[in-house]
Amino acid sequence: MPITIKKKPQAKIAIDCNPFPEIPDPMGYGQRAVDFIRTLKHPQSNLPGHAFQLDPWQERIIRQIYGPRHPNGNRIVRNAVLLVPRGNRKTTLAAALILLHGQGPERRSHAQLVSVASDRKQAKLVHAEASGMIDPDYAFTPALGNTAKTVDARRGAKLRDNTNKIIFPGGIVYEALSSDAGTAQGRTPSLVIADEVHAWAKRDPRELWGAMKAGAAKVANSLVVVTTTAGTGQENLAFDIIDYARRVAKGDIDDPATLPVLYETTADADWRDEAVWHACNPGLEFGYPDLEGLRQSAVEAEHKPAERAIFKRYHLNIWQQQSAAPFVDLAVYDRGAEPVDLDALQGEPCWLGVDLSSTSDLTAIVAAWRDSDGGYIVHPWYFCPGDNLNARQTNGGIPYVSWAEQGFIEPTPGNVIDYDTVEDRIMDLCDRFDVREIAVDPWGARRTLNNLLEAGLPAVEMRQGMVTMAPACRELERAILAGKLRHGGHPILRWNFDNVTVESDAAGNIKFNKSKSREKIDGAVAAAMAVARAAQGDDFRSVYEDTAQRPDGFLIW
Repeated sequence: MPITIKKKPQAKIAIDCNPFPEIPDPMGYGQRAVDFIRTLKHPQSNLPGHAFQLDPWQERIIRQIYGPRHPNGNRIVRNAVLLVPRGNRKTTLAAALILLHGQGPERRSHAQLVSVASDRKQAKLVHAEASGMIDPDYAFTPALGNTAKTVDARRGAKLRDNTNKIIFPGGIVYEALSSDAGTAQGRTPSLVIADEVHAWAKRDPRELWGAMKAGAAKVANSLVVVTTTAGTGQENLAFDIIDYARRVAKGDIDDPATLPVLYETTADADWRDEAVWHACNPGLEFGYPDLEGLRQSAVEAEHKPAERAIFKRYHLNIWQQQSAAPFVDLAVYDRGAEPVDLDALQGEPCWLGVDLSSTSDLTAIVAAWRDSDGGYIVHPWYFCPGDNLNARQTNGGIPYVSWAEQGFIEPTPGNVIDYDTVEDRIMDLCDRFDVREIAVDPWGARRTLNNLLEAGLPAVEMRQGMVTMAPACRELERAILAGKLRHGGHPILRWNFDNVTVESDAAGNIKFNKSKSREKIDGAVAAAMAVARAAQGDDFRSVYEDTAQRPDGFLIW
């Protein structure tokens, strides 16, 4: 059934000289900040002369931060929390604040300005925005050796190409840091831009946050600005920051030093309604993010649970209660329950995915065959320690004993997985089918990989990181949604797929998340591996027969 989008006509907003007279600005510092930012140029601006596009919703934020003042002239606002969906130019606004403090009227001699992003790549984005706006029409000229270049002699700023710093006149230094850099201690920044806090390195983001806050507290009139989209879960730093800002916004906490700017949607809002999109995305009135792109994303999200969770989180700022999203709608998955005739597949090219468990857990082998319709046929083989079956069924309510009795799972002797039994099964499958490749998750599987290679079998490593598994999950998802994955309705495989949750990165790539899934997902992981290799495999074996092309006997992903 096609998705129905409720469209909302775009409104036009008139911009006055000061459209927000209700925001206190007793000393004119808010107007001063707005005037400076309007003098900036942005290389990608469509305005005449590439003038910085400061739209009303952004101007309101600037005036709210810099207008209200104590009698001594210091800002009342020292902490600003901006929760804004992806694509609303948070990074551009943050870069403008850096220049406001680096070369604008908020500059202070020898000030330290810092932005902290999730990783080096994200940190470079903030740095690039700031450096690009110093003057978009400048011509770099060598002046400071091979490690630096001057940028517009009138302004005197230096941009170091091979570092993460910009040096402004008066000894003002801006530095872009990644959250995993481990170099936060000892800094006393007068401006901190905390970008996408929900994605900060998991090592200890609270320690980094504490160091930044403590350093800023030592500087008079300092400012900490959080710019982020929604995150997941509640036991984390990002949720604590947003939750505090929500309580300030509601009036539960009296904290005039904290400015909450929260563009978010309630969890029960109609995510298909474009009026909801406009209410949550302040830039949509002015052409960003791309409305047609949002419409296409919504269409895809209608039948893809993982895409739906991503859409709600990144475009509507609906905080996700779980740290990962479901992968598949079982009603769609069940369309592939037509029986699989293994005898008819003998002699057909076949690819195996192997997800070896820990010694006391579930292990899965999944075979994949390509069919003539651009889809795949898959079949799993499961293994579990025989001594654990009754305990698993009693403790978890999962019918392991019944599955074993029906032949859906093979108990191995003892209370740990007998890897010899698993390896024997793989060799039997290679004898029975035309196996072109055996993809194995290398974690804890080195012995098995070596044994398979010594037996002359085409075993390869397939690591479980985002780079490898994102395309695998996408291809598997495509096949399921298109009704082109035939799995025979195997009950354990279905249970595995029902358990799968996914995690996503900032680019929207997804992979299965074992740690956040409710129960076992081994068969789903092995299926993704097998399908991915089948999608890329050829109907000949030459690349694997030539061991010179496989350093140390392995194909490393």
